[in-house]
Formats: sequence, structure tokens, C-alpha cells
Amino acid sequence: MLQRERRVHANERGDVMSLRDTSIVPVLAVDDIERAVAFYGDRLGLEVVRFEKDPTTAMVRVGETGWLMLYTTSFRRGETTQASFIVSDVEGTVAELRERGIEFEEYDLPGLKTERGIATLEGFKTAWFKDSEGNTIAVSQEQEEWLRRAA
Repeated sequence: MLQRERRVHANERGDVMSLRDTSIVPVLAVDDIERAVAFYGDRLGLEVVRFEKDPTTAMVRVGETGWLMLYTTSFRRGETTQASFIVSDVEGTVAELRERGIEFEEYDLPGLKTERGIATLEGFKTAWFKDSEGNTIAVSQEQEEWLRRAA
């Protein structure tokens, strides 16, 4: 019989880790956003949401509540974000994870600069860390708020 180990982690305030109660969004890097939008929208028949202020990114609606993020990048595959935990408080989640020993990536690139591990783009906040296998995982602001702003 498979037995699941349940660990409850709390910070010094007694708050239980917030990732347990979040959702996660798969993130795919693409070479050509227009080609990817056509594939997911026209070929697969999914709703694609584009952002006027960020033409390098698109969100694909999957089902009633699921999303897939597509974005163009100059990073090689494997250096890109693989998944993003969607949280209501990026700063608070980053602080909690730091208390648990997670180190966040710092970037100073054209169009992307982090401060204390958090990037703010058009009011949308994201932070990145590496998992135990070297995959880049993000902690991002809830996309519904971002989608409302973009509309």
C-alpha cells in the first residue's frame, strides 16, 4: 500500500506554506510567438489571449480554469521556466521559501531585472528558483489579476 508522507511546514509566524494551496501553470518557451499562437489557437482550437503591452507572451486557456503560458526567449531550452506556481502574494511566498533555504535567481538583463529576486513587469510580479534537478520554477502573481489588467 502506498503511503503518502504529509509534512506541514510553517514559518516563524506559524503560517503554513502557501504553495500547498496554489495552482501551477505550465510555461513553454517558443522561438516564434506568432507561429505558436497560430498552432494553439487555429490548429488546436484553443482560446489564446494576447497582451498589447507584451507581444512576446500569450496565454492559452485550457478548459475552464487551466492556462498554458507561451513566451519568446533567447535562452536555450532547459534554461527557461518550466512551471509557475500561481500565488496571491509573491513577496510573502518568496520570504517563506527563503526561510526554508530556497535561493532565488537574480537577473539583470535587457527588459528583465530582479530586485531581491523578484521581477516586476507591467505590475506583474515573478520570482525564479532552481529545483533539485536544475529546472527553473517560477512563483508568479495570480494570472486573473494580470489578465484583467491586460484587457
